[in-house]
Formats: sequence, C-alpha cells, structure tokens
Amino acid sequence: MTESIRTLHTSQLTPADLAAIRSLLHDAFDGDFGEEDWDHTLGGMHVLLHESENGSANESGDALVAHGSVIMRRVTHGGRSYRIGYVEALAVRADRRRQGLGGRAMDALEQIIVRSYAFGALSASDEGAALYRSRGWRLWRGRIEGLGPDGPVRFPDEEDSTFVLGPSPDPADSPLAFDWRDGDVL
Repeated sequence: MTESIRTLHTSQLTPADLAAIRSLLHDAFDGDFGEEDWDHTLGGMHVLLHESENGSANESGDALVAHGSVIMRRVTHGGRSYRIGYVEALAVRADRRRQGLGGRAMDALEQIIVRSYAFGALSASDEGAALYRSRGWRLWRGRIEGLGPDGPVRFPDEEDSTFVLGPSPDPADSPLAFDWRDGDVL
C-alpha cells in the first residue's frame, strides 16, 4: 500500500474531498456527526491521509483513511485574548485504526499549531485521551467557559476532557473561555 498525506485549507478542498471527509466522519462517529459538527470542521487546515493499493498515490482515486483539521479559535484567559489552533474531526477509518494513522495525522496538525498559534486545544473522547497524552498534550486543570451571547457559561463536563499543547497560560489564574459557536462549544 502507498500512503499519501495532504495538508489543505478548506478553500482548497474539492467537492470530492469534502464528500469523502464527510463520509469518513459519519462512519467514524457511528452516524453521530451532525451539521454543527461538520460546520466546526471547516474553515481551517485539513490533514487527509489516503491509501492506494496500486502503488500510485494521488488525490483523486485513493481511499481516505484518516482526517483531522485545525481551526482558529479565540480564547480569553486572565484578561488576554489568544488565537489558538483547535483540533477538530480527527478520525480514522474503522478497519485502519490502531495502526498509527491517527498519530501521523496529529504530527501534521501539531506542526500547524506550533507554527501558527499561541497554543493548541482540543476536547478528547475517553478513547482519544491516551493518544493525546502520549503526544505531550496536557489536561487543562482549570475552569472551562464559553463566551455566550448573555455572558460567560461554565462547562464543567469539559473540564476533564479539554487538553492543551504548547505554552498555555496557568490554569490557576482564571478560566479558559472559548469563543461561542452553535452546537458543542468545545
């Protein structure tokens, strides 16, 4: 098998790319990947891993086996606003899991974060937390909030699943407050 990795902005994705990503995410999340989740996936940089059995990896005919994206988010902490890279929609096709593809996608996503943002953040599932910890992501040990239309809203359920990468602020100082969006804020 030949593997290829592409890193593209949403604006560079073809309709076929978008359809393949959407299909992969639908299957990877057992049909629990709705319109708001899809919207959160778009607008940033995407990492797409394709495989080809014929030895000629290309963008049009290969099977998409993994995807992840980094979206720019604004968070406030301690009176300061940060521009961060937020990981969205990391998924690996079911028959290719536990073979290092998620790690290869994260390699590329983390390079985007390190080169472009103050720090990285993501909300991890129970299954995904071990992968992120093994890569140096740290559980945020403070409060998590969203800056809602009517003011700050606390998200205590996210306080045990939000991870950060890079030189993030001190959690003891104040909450990490994310920009508001429809659906899951984190």
